[in-house]
Amino acid sequence: MATIGHVKAAPQFTSKHALGVACGLASGVWLGAAEAPTKLVNAGFSPFAISLCMVAGVFTARWTFPTLLKGTSYVFTDLAEKKHLIVWAILAGAIWAVANTLTVFAIRDVGLTVAFPLWNTNTLVGLVWGQLLFNELKGADGKNILKVVLGALAILAGAILLGFGTIHGDPNSSHRTVHGIVAAAGASLLWGTMYIPYRKAYISGMNPLSFVTVFTVGELVTVFALVLAFDGGMSAPIFHSAQTRPLLFWLFLGGFAWVIGDLFQQFATKYLGIGRGIPLSNTNQLWGLAWGALVFGELAAADSRHKIMVVCGSIIMIVGVLGISAAVATEREQLSMKDAVKRECRRYGLPYEHIVEVNEGSESDEHPSKRTWWDYCIVAAAVSVFIWLGKDAALPMLKIDYRWVAVLVGVLLGATIVSGSALWKKTRFS
Repeated sequence: MATIGHVKAAPQFTSKHALGVACGLASGVWLGAAEAPTKLVNAGFSPFAISLCMVAGVFTARWTFPTLLKGTSYVFTDLAEKKHLIVWAILAGAIWAVANTLTVFAIRDVGLTVAFPLWNTNTLVGLVWGQLLFNELKGADGKNILKVVLGALAILAGAILLGFGTIHGDPNSSHRTVHGIVAAAGASLLWGTMYIPYRKAYISGMNPLSFVTVFTVGELVTVFALVLAFDGGMSAPIFHSAQTRPLLFWLFLGGFAWVIGDLFQQFATKYLGIGRGIPLSNTNQLWGLAWGALVFGELAAADSRHKIMVVCGSIIMIVGVLGISAAVATEREQLSMKDAVKRECRRYGLPYEHIVEVNEGSESDEHPSKRTWWDYCIVAAAVSVFIWLGKDAALPMLKIDYRWVAVLVGVLLGATIVSGSALWKKTRFS
């Protein structure tokens, strides 16, 4: 009935938009939390080692969640129908791995609350790619264009102001600071470009759960190659140092948290596009600030002027989020985005009507989600890894406010319940 007449179509667009906004905001909550374990670089661990451990956690989670939600049979059937996207998923994973390693260098050299706004300039990179390659905002009215563009700029401006608000004193040498800024800028460029394979996959009808399953192969292979090339090869301390074992649990946990955030980000990109989805997920700046300032005390020595800058930056970012959230795609914009879908369908011989149905989140149950014995083995293996690491886990030698940890973990769970249940009710995670 939703396809009969224009009057019935509008609520469908609004519902899809609201779902994408919820996923984008939930993504920001989790992605902000996922960076907290990288504070371990301050304990003297190699950024390559930190990245490898996080990606190992990512690898574990990215096979576990699709198995839990859809089952491996569904995932492999989806991949078999869209074989041309496998190479794009691996490429996206490789880009992510390099960018993530750069962020660890950035955090080491300029701090978590400073590095975040620098690499979140990927908002503008993604906005440009979405417009150039996927017809995003084409056909949109002037108000929507203004909301999206100004909203993205406001989020970026708020992030920059937050960054300046958290710079106080001179904890790093100028040489090291330059290195940190360059690393964060490189991560921004790579992460903004990484969304090209994301969007290409979703306008071709691939389920985000299937995409991330292959995505993680590119991640793990790339980061392992980085360790072999730049961190001592098989003699790297990460493979032999007894000091790393007690901290592996926390890095795996950080990778696990990143996966949850990235899954929400993938669904936001699917239902909103790059131009809207990335800025919303980049509210991770606020949550990264919360973890850095409230949990690790990064603003304890800040004066009132810097604290005012942090408050103003947060308000500006929230205004940007409200602007993008209000920019519901018009029917003309939806039609121009469907032109991009037609182009992909013609190029790869895909069934257009089915792909449109999938993109609207109303996929028919052609591949029912069945669990097999190996699905349960995968989940059991993942749980076993965390139990094995957790029994030897030791708290890092960092000052941590556990009251705020409890509050922020509560926010994580709340965001997951709200957005996850909405995804399940409306799309069955399609």
